[in-house]
Amino acid sequence: MANALHNAAISRVMFGDQYSISRCVVPSLSTLPLRAMHKGKHVELNRTVMVVKAKTNSDFDDSDVDISLSHRVNAVKLSKTLSICDHATALLQAGVPVIRLFFGESDFDTPGAIAEAGMNAIREGYTRYTPNAGTLELRQAICHKLKEENGITYSPDQIVVSNGAKQSIVQAVLAVCSPGDEVIIPAPFYVSYPEMARLAHATPVILPSHISSNFLLDSKLLEANLTERSRLLILCSPCNPTGSVYSKKLLEEIAQIVAKHPRLLVLSDENYEHIIYAPATHTSFASLPGMWDRTLIVNGLSKTFAMTGWRLGYIAGPKHFVAACEKIQSQFTSGASSISQKAGVAALGLGYAGGEAVSTMVKAFRERRDFLVESFREMDGVKICEPQGGFYVFLDFSSYYGREAEGFGVIENSDSLCRYLLDKGLVALVPGSAFGDDTCIRISFAESLTTLKTAVERIKKALIPLSSSALV
Repeated sequence: MANALHNAAISRVMFGDQYSISRCVVPSLSTLPLRAMHKGKHVELNRTVMVVKAKTNSDFDDSDVDISLSHRVNAVKLSKTLSICDHATALLQAGVPVIRLFFGESDFDTPGAIAEAGMNAIREGYTRYTPNAGTLELRQAICHKLKEENGITYSPDQIVVSNGAKQSIVQAVLAVCSPGDEVIIPAPFYVSYPEMARLAHATPVILPSHISSNFLLDSKLLEANLTERSRLLILCSPCNPTGSVYSKKLLEEIAQIVAKHPRLLVLSDENYEHIIYAPATHTSFASLPGMWDRTLIVNGLSKTFAMTGWRLGYIAGPKHFVAACEKIQSQFTSGASSISQKAGVAALGLGYAGGEAVSTMVKAFRERRDFLVESFREMDGVKICEPQGGFYVFLDFSSYYGREAEGFGVIENSDSLCRYLLDKGLVALVPGSAFGDDTCIRISFAESLTTLKTAVERIKKALIPLSSSALV
């Protein structure tokens, strides 16, 4: 009975609708170990189980209020990564020793010089509104960075600083796309790209790629799918979720195709540009011949400088387009945090590509990547594309689909496999369906090596019964 309650609770909290969670002590709960490893620390557990109750719209039961929502919001899906984060956190708070390998957030602290700059801003009273587009000091620092590191020239009036790169991307989509336009999105993709297109009443056109080609966009497939309605091509390199890096040669092929379509713009998401592993190198799309006028570069400080909570990103591009993004922001959030912008100036002042502080983090990420690649290459039935950048591995587990797990049921797809691994292995991962490729699962290695070793042990142990079960 206790095991059944535990399994149902995890399944419903992880992937169900909204539920409330309570704790109760039971005589036995064999599915939970008494000691568990999370983030390299031992956690002492009670024998607990969660009772999950569905919430209702009781606030409106006795009201005549029209609770209908707009077509725009009804067309948009909730971000699966954020949903999984909330659910896994709820499990942890209930005493379940879940290892969370789903979030795109480094386990490193923000470098000291950056944090000190933020604290100094508070001490010195730099806590008021800034210009909507960002402080001149920060925009000048961004221009310098783009010139020195990417070989692209911009002026401060061609930069808009936002509350994270995600805001910069959605504002760009809203600024250039009209109803009926098409947004071309290679898959696997960052979870929010298609929903951003839908917010603009544009149509996301998904172009699949395959693990056999390192999840890189086929230029011939791109050319075959462009129409007069194609307005925006979104490229992400290094790619979230695959870690694939577009070579300069492939980008040049894509640029030649883009040049044939006067309406087509390119949004180049370069958030992971400095988390890259030699011999791979990063090329900014706007640096290619003829592409400056067509390209909107989006970047941020969250990934490179471990500044996710500071919420600071930016867009760079032709003034005509960037001014439109600034207009949207002026009626949306206005400028980014003054404190974060001071910290951003300090971050960009650490040296080329973030200097020693960033290179130390990248070295650790590479060690973790190598461990995961080696560990999963040893496993039968798992296909892997070695990531060249970022801090994720995107693994093909589809050989396990169609197998039945005792006490769980049939593993039908990436969602059910993730539910199973959470249930049996207490490891929270993101199903590939969130990224447009249901054959795979994304595992983040933005955690300590100790935590990753424990997680791999749990995953392998959980998969043993599946390996021996027959296909249904």
